[in-house]
Amino acid sequence: MASYLQVENLTKSFGAHVLFTDISFGIAEGDKVGLIAKNGTGKSTLLGILAGNDTPDDGSIVYRNGLRLGYLPQTPTFDGAHTVLATCLRGDDEQSRAVRAYELALHSADPAATTQAIQDMDNAHAWDYEERFKQILTMLKITDYEQPVGSLSGGQVKRVALARLLINEPQMLILDEPTNHLDIDMIEWLEAYLKRSHITLLMVTHDRYFLDNICNRILEMDQQAIFAYDGNYNYYLQKRAERIEAQNAQVERARNLLRTELEWMRRQPQARAHKAQYRIDAFYDLQERARRPVDVGNVDLDVKATYIGKKIFTAHHVSKRWGDKVILHDFNYTFARYERLGIVGDNGVGKTTFIKMLLGLVTPDSGHFELGETVRFGYYSQEGIDFDESKRVIDAARDIAEFVYFDERHQYTASQFLSRFLFPPAHQQRLIAKLSGGERRRLYLATVLMRKPNFLILDEPTNDLDITTLGILEDYLTGFKGCMIVVSHDRFFMDRTVDHTFVMTGDGHIKDFPGNYSEYRAWLDAHPADKTVKPDKETAPARRRVERPARLSYKEQRELEALTATIEALTAEIAELDTLFGSGQAIDDITERARRYEQAKQELDAAETRWLELSERAG
Repeated sequence: MASYLQVENLTKSFGAHVLFTDISFGIAEGDKVGLIAKNGTGKSTLLGILAGNDTPDDGSIVYRNGLRLGYLPQTPTFDGAHTVLATCLRGDDEQSRAVRAYELALHSADPAATTQAIQDMDNAHAWDYEERFKQILTMLKITDYEQPVGSLSGGQVKRVALARLLINEPQMLILDEPTNHLDIDMIEWLEAYLKRSHITLLMVTHDRYFLDNICNRILEMDQQAIFAYDGNYNYYLQKRAERIEAQNAQVERARNLLRTELEWMRRQPQARAHKAQYRIDAFYDLQERARRPVDVGNVDLDVKATYIGKKIFTAHHVSKRWGDKVILHDFNYTFARYERLGIVGDNGVGKTTFIKMLLGLVTPDSGHFELGETVRFGYYSQEGIDFDESKRVIDAARDIAEFVYFDERHQYTASQFLSRFLFPPAHQQRLIAKLSGGERRRLYLATVLMRKPNFLILDEPTNDLDITTLGILEDYLTGFKGCMIVVSHDRFFMDRTVDHTFVMTGDGHIKDFPGNYSEYRAWLDAHPADKTVKPDKETAPARRRVERPARLSYKEQRELEALTATIEALTAEIAELDTLFGSGQAIDDITERARRYEQAKQELDAAETRWLELSERAG
């Protein structure tokens, strides 16, 4: 395959903050590459450099001659006064320039200019350019071409930017978070388009299904370097774990050897003159290797919810409309204790409005929500929060609480709490104005959880969060002992965190599907004539209620205590056998040990399942 892009020894820093150093990689024709890194490590900066919107400190970038390149920034910006169609035709490509020149010539009534403009339109094959734009916009669910861009939602602006990219049929696309602000239907359309297209692709995205279904290569930015993996996202996860394990082993060996060499270097000064210079040089190299981190940091979300009573909320005949648009019509619902609800629907159907009515931020036209007395909301909004840019990270936390108390075992100072969200003490002194978009989102999440909610409402929580943080957030939500409502376009996130789904159809009605998003999609695929979930209770599976059964009996309490010890023992046994099998040494009773290994895993699965059942009931 022909090389489309070659990056050699690229370096970029902002002041003393180094993003990446001497990174090199190439992209060949037909590659579909996903770029993965933690927030604040320079993903968007790297894409901006490759697109020509920024400059590196050092290094070179070589594109194939004549390559047609398209770039989608994370947050496209246009003149809000221009219409959708005018915005599309204001590109810097040959056809857009020809159309603009032709329109100017017609208004000028200059025969010579008109003749030249007609020739330029012929040369650029631009006579049907406007019509093709309308076709692409229609595919992207934008049909009002005369609507001012300033009146569009974030998702609609993203779709206009996509239309501008796709019209010119670029050979290579650079996409920065292309799924942000798009509804699920649009994400699936874009995924299918990129999957079947022969276009070469480099993209940053946190959408793991999107990565897994499209990419054949993964580039990971870590520790100011680039690591390449030839495979999709799942393959990357396996190989990355192996790399981290090998790296940790190397660092540990270096640290052990350093102790010996340190004694050698500390001997009497007069003996140092006789030391071999090569060994002195090797010592300093060893010292550098031993200083490397043993593992990458993870957000630690071991945060407890406060008690929540049985009464959560009840919706009584709630209706809401904005002008001619019906958001809700005579909505009635009783929300159960420990319920985990996902909400999906096209952009503009009223998902955020529904949440804001529940929170009391928007008033229904009729009807009302009745809330339980113990409900304590934690609201993570799509719009984020307006932090004071002049404040430090630690100040934002201390504005909420100097000390966070959950129970006798979980008490944190504001600084300790921030450390659990990958803000070590040094970073806590940074100005909020200096944080990346993802770091701000992580800080926002910390401030939400500091308030100790027992009912989390998360409106598009995955935007701008890196994949590492998303994984830890999902683990936290899976074990969250409270209620939860999630609005998200991230299918992977929804599948891991919710157990039933509200489908907002845009006509004021809500259909309740008893499963996560992928189960809902599978149901739709099996019923292609049905565009929405059938409201008939007899045609859909019974709704899965999560109301907790009665408390544990004395016997069950003792069983739960015994299961904890059993799980610990089985986990230790399996880990010991894993180590033995991976040691490479001869094993006399390998057949018996292998049999026991499989048996122990089955026993562990059964014990964990029973433990989860009892612990859920124990509250």
